[in-house]
Amino acid sequence: MKSCYCCSGKAYETCCEPFINGTNIPTFPEQLMRSRYTAYVLRLADYLIETTAVSQRKYYSKKEILTWAKMNTWIKLEILEAYETIVEFKAYYLDEKLQAQIHHEKSTFKQVNGKWYYVDGKFY
Repeated sequence: MKSCYCCSGKAYETCCEPFINGTNIPTFPEQLMRSRYTAYVLRLADYLIETTAVSQRKYYSKKEILTWAKMNTWIKLEILEAYETIVEFKAYYLDEKLQAQIHHEKSTFKQVNGKWYYVDGKFY
């Protein structure tokens, strides 16, 4: 079994894949955050748009998401803190010049009709 890209220590097939392929929905914001990171690794822009709050989707484009996902090599995800509607994380990656980078964000999520969505984030 392949380890999940989100660094949970679980197999991809039982971790993020069910969320990404729509056979299950995340029950906690951390699960959604992990699956969104995995979607960046796998360059699944549709999933990233679909899991963004409807009110925020106008700020994102599939083309820009794909460009950013493709120009980086994703190394690992570290969840620093997860509670209620907030997940703070660091995503480690190599940029297009192969320079090590860290995307540090405190993300806000909201639940609508039983489904979690990414709203926005504070970047450090």
